Amino acid sequence: QVQLVESGGGLVQPGGSLRLSCVASGFSLRSYSMRWYRQAPGKERELVATVTSSGGSTNYAASVKGRFTISRDNAKNTVYLQLHSLKPEDTAVYFCASTWNQQLTHWGQGTQVTVSS
Repeated sequence: QVQLVESGGGLVQPGGSLRLSCVASGFSLRSYSMRWYRQAPGKERELVATVTSSGGSTNYAASVKGRFTISRDNAKNTVYLQLHSLKPEDTAVYFCASTWNQQLTHWGQGTQVTVSS
């Protein structure tokens, strides 16, 4: 079965950190660029970070630049999103997605991140 499965979300206090993981099964991530999105209640889905297939290039939304880091381990078929200095406005469901030639190919089911004291 081809799927992406996110994990690592949870409840964290402002200023805290989390590491999200996205594991692929049924296919190899090696040839895909990968993205992390998030969607907060009542808001549109937002592209948070991207990484190329080799991991050599990354991009971030202005709202998370300097606080979040996207990385990948192709040997483990996994993509990560490290979240630091979390703020209440980072509260959202975080999704990973694979892309091929800029086209979205697979989505995960999401993992909830809640930043609250």
